[in-house]
Amino acid sequence: MCIVSVYNEKMKKAAHRRINITLPESTVALLDTVADKGSRSTFINDAITLHLKDLKKKSLQARLKEGAIARAGQNLKMVEEWFHLEEELWQN
Repeated sequence: MCIVSVYNEKMKKAAHRRINITLPESTVALLDTVADKGSRSTFINDAITLHLKDLKKKSLQARLKEGAIARAGQNLKMVEEWFHLEEELWQN
Protein backbone atom coordinates (compact mmCIF):
# COMPACT_ATOMS: atom_id res chain seq x y z
CA MET A 1 0.00 0.00 0.00
CA CYS A 2 1.46 3.37 -1.02
CA ILE A 3 0.16 6.19 1.17
CA VAL A 4 2.72 8.75 -0.03
CA SER A 5 0.91 9.18 -3.35
CA VAL A 6 -2.22 10.34 -1.51
CA TYR A 7 -0.47 13.40 -0.10
CA ASN A 8 0.78 16.31 -2.15
CA GLU A 9 3.91 18.35 -1.39
CA LYS A 10 1.97 21.00 0.58
CA MET A 11 0.55 18.37 2.91
CA LYS A 12 3.89 16.60 3.46
CA LYS A 13 5.36 19.68 5.18
CA ALA A 14 3.01 19.59 8.18
CA ALA A 15 1.93 16.83 10.53
CA HIS A 16 -1.27 15.19 9.40
CA ARG A 17 -3.82 12.91 10.95
CA ARG A 18 -6.02 10.57 9.00
CA ILE A 19 -9.71 10.74 9.93
CA ASN A 20 -12.84 9.21 8.50
CA ILE A 21 -15.73 11.50 7.64
CA THR A 22 -19.15 10.78 6.23
CA LEU A 23 -20.58 13.11 3.62
CA PRO A 24 -23.85 13.03 1.73
CA GLU A 25 -23.56 11.53 -1.74
CA SER A 26 -24.49 14.92 -3.23
CA THR A 27 -21.60 16.61 -1.40
CA VAL A 28 -19.15 13.99 -2.65
CA ALA A 29 -20.44 14.52 -6.18
CA LEU A 30 -19.84 18.27 -5.82
CA LEU A 31 -16.40 17.64 -4.40
CA ASP A 32 -15.54 15.40 -7.32
CA THR A 33 -16.39 18.21 -9.76
CA VAL A 34 -13.64 20.42 -8.33
CA ALA A 35 -11.08 18.05 -6.84
CA ASP A 36 -9.51 14.85 -8.09
CA LYS A 37 -9.61 11.87 -5.74
CA GLY A 38 -5.96 12.48 -4.86
CA SER A 39 -6.55 16.10 -3.88
CA ARG A 40 -9.78 15.85 -1.89
CA SER A 41 -8.02 16.23 1.46
CA THR A 42 -6.27 19.41 0.37
CA PHE A 43 -9.50 20.85 -0.99
CA ILE A 44 -11.44 20.01 2.19
CA ASN A 45 -8.63 21.43 4.34
CA ASP A 46 -8.61 24.68 2.34
CA ALA A 47 -12.41 24.93 2.51
CA ILE A 48 -12.49 24.39 6.27
CA THR A 49 -9.67 26.87 6.82
CA LEU A 50 -11.40 29.51 4.70
CA HIS A 51 -14.74 28.92 6.41
CA LEU A 52 -13.22 29.21 9.90
CA LYS A 53 -11.41 32.44 8.96
CA ASP A 54 -14.75 33.81 7.77
CA LEU A 55 -16.47 32.76 11.00
CA LYS A 56 -13.72 34.38 13.09
CA LYS A 57 -13.97 37.58 11.06
CA LYS A 58 -17.75 37.71 11.52
CA SER A 59 -17.35 37.03 15.24
CA LEU A 60 -14.83 39.84 15.59
CA GLN A 61 -17.08 42.22 13.66
CA ALA A 62 -20.01 41.34 15.93
CA ARG A 63 -17.92 41.87 19.08
CA LEU A 64 -16.63 45.21 17.78
CA LYS A 65 -20.18 46.31 16.99
CA GLU A 66 -21.40 45.23 20.44
CA GLY A 67 -18.54 47.13 22.08
CA ALA A 68 -19.24 50.26 20.04
CA ILE A 69 -22.92 50.12 20.97
CA ALA A 70 -22.06 49.56 24.65
CA ARG A 71 -19.73 52.59 24.64
CA ALA A 72 -22.01 54.83 22.56
CA GLY A 73 -23.45 56.68 25.56
CA GLN A 74 -20.02 57.29 27.06
CA ASN A 75 -18.64 58.48 23.72
CA LEU A 76 -21.58 60.83 23.17
CA LYS A 77 -21.09 62.30 26.64
CA MET A 78 -17.40 62.89 25.88
CA VAL A 79 -18.26 64.59 22.60
CA GLU A 80 -20.72 66.87 24.36
CA GLU A 81 -18.10 67.79 26.99
CA TRP A 82 -15.47 68.71 24.39
CA PHE A 83 -17.75 70.14 21.71
CA HIS A 84 -17.39 73.77 22.77
CA LEU A 85 -13.58 73.55 22.58
CA GLU A 86 -13.78 72.05 19.09
CA GLU A 87 -16.13 74.83 18.02
CA GLU A 88 -13.73 77.45 19.38
CA LEU A 89 -10.88 75.89 17.48
CA TRP A 90 -12.82 75.93 14.22
CA GLN A 91 -13.83 79.55 14.74
CA ASN A 92 -10.18 80.62 14.95
